[in-house]
Amino acid sequence: MRRLAPGERVDLTDGAGLMARCEVVAARPGAGELDVAVLSRAAEPVPECRLTVVQAVLKGDRGELAVELMTEVGVDEIVPWAAERCVARWRDGRADKALARWRGTAREAAKQSRRSRFPVVGAQASTAGVAGRVAAAGLALLLDPQAGVPLSSVAVPDAGEVVLVVGPEGGLDPAETAALAAAGAVACRLGPTVLRGSSAGAVAAALVLSRCGRWS
Repeated sequence: MRRLAPGERVDLTDGAGLMARCEVVAARPGAGELDVAVLSRAAEPVPECRLTVVQAVLKGDRGELAVELMTEVGVDEIVPWAAERCVARWRDGRADKALARWRGTAREAAKQSRRSRFPVVGAQASTAGVAGRVAAAGLALLLDPQAGVPLSSVAVPDAGEVVLVVGPEGGLDPAETAALAAAGAVACRLGPTVLRGSSAGAVAAALVLSRCGRWS
């Protein structure tokens, strides 16, 4: 905001689909204020194909990196998951702060990528909670580098919710794999290489969004 000057263009959004294209009329850098003239308004409809990524909690700042990349790609909802083999744990007293960092990262990444709809970052889910989301989805995909089915061959619906599950870098516990498969998740692999947990969700999300017509 402090770098903007009169005559420059700026976009304003409510994060829920409304975008206003504006021009700066006056700037008060010391106060962090701008006067703008609205040139046009547009409301982005709710996408028919909605993508939710269940992301296993990652250590260090890799979780925030994953959130940033997925937000830039266009994921609609991100659900942190306390998977069995997660190295990092959101213990009592730390969970609220960790979740706040994920939400702050999503908000700033949405602004940077000029999204009119900001992603929802939900509360940390258990494996049982993730299985419930999988069962309710129109399509659920479980990333597994050992799976025989490539993600590129899975038919993606044009409408409804797609849930994409990204496990921890240590891999999924067999009991988790069984529970998610029983709930209806389709195990699939991304490609010939194994990606980090911080980038796998964004790459897979881009493939899904291109298949359902949102990346056209």
